[in-house]
Amino acid sequence: MITRRKVLLGASGVVLAGVAGGSLFAATRTPHAARAPWQSPGALSADPRVAAMEWAVLAPNPHNRQPWLMAFNGNDEAQLYCQLDRRLPETDPFDRQVLIGLGCFLELFILAAQDQEYDVRVSPFPEGAPPVDGRLDARPIAHLQLVPSKGLAKDPLFQHAPYRRSNKEAFDQDRALTADTMMGFIKAAGGTAEGTVDPAKVAALREVAWQAWQVEANTPRTHQESVNLMRIGKSEINRSPDGIDLGGAFLETLAVAGLLTRETLADPNSTAFKSGEDMYKGLIGSSQGFIWLTSDDDSRTAQLQAGRDWLRLNLAATGAGVATQPLSQALQEFPEMAGPFADVHDTLGVETPRRVQMLARIGYGPEVPPSPRWPASTRMVSV
Repeated sequence: MITRRKVLLGASGVVLAGVAGGSLFAATRTPHAARAPWQSPGALSADPRVAAMEWAVLAPNPHNRQPWLMAFNGNDEAQLYCQLDRRLPETDPFDRQVLIGLGCFLELFILAAQDQEYDVRVSPFPEGAPPVDGRLDARPIAHLQLVPSKGLAKDPLFQHAPYRRSNKEAFDQDRALTADTMMGFIKAAGGTAEGTVDPAKVAALREVAWQAWQVEANTPRTHQESVNLMRIGKSEINRSPDGIDLGGAFLETLAVAGLLTRETLADPNSTAFKSGEDMYKGLIGSSQGFIWLTSDDDSRTAQLQAGRDWLRLNLAATGAGVATQPLSQALQEFPEMAGPFADVHDTLGVETPRRVQMLARIGYGPEVPPSPRWPASTRMVSV
């Protein structure tokens, strides 16, 4: 059977053959500049805050928006802020997911500081927290103070930070993920994580995740928000190393052929859109298990803590050789997502005032490269 993917593969092959030195073209599509922050973070920074920040910018975050900003005070203090124009108002109308991403940054900053023998004293929302039914604002997310602590125990999870990824590939169906392996890394992470590899529950969560993806993709304003953040090809990725990177020889040749553009990605009747739909359905269908984080309430403090817990869970899974990919759509709070939102909470047995903060598919996946990042130097501000 000829699938849309095979049609696209054929088209890309024709175009690639027409590009001067096709194999050379393929070999030079890596956006090295955009991945440079992953090379030896913190190694050359005398200021422990800068060194820790060079690690923290590698944290996971929604749509790779990298919304963090830091201001340094004196010799040992820092303040964490949200860059307000990097929020996601359509899919994340109350900035909950963005705040979780800031929590991931915060936890990785703390682990990197501890690795340099500095304890970090954290004061969340020192000027007050925004209301949960509002938006984040210009007030700081957290105030940090670094205190030298010679002999401070280093968290073993930090060693996995260079290898942490959000894996957006299909998972290996020939290698079983066991409950023991899953529970092992959940325990290593600490926090409030739960998980399942039970076939019936996995099937139910696959279905909810797929329905949620369809809602987001077929709601024009929420889908367009993602399309606007897509970086197509090496040049765009290097120029703007945030958002959703679509790189590599295969995708770039589709772009050269005019098959992959923001217009085709936004058009639900296009081959590009339908191929993306097929791909995502396959990714969800390859889920070998699921993990999730819940909180006792949905306060801003709980959301920030969920980010810290997710970073630790992500690192622990990395250490166990298990791939993860967040499936955030069913947890979004725009009106059209109300059905899947209720379904995922019902499936997981989570009742108000408790709240599911993170949901991710897990399994054994192929090795993938790191996501593009802005250097830490671009994320520093004066206040």
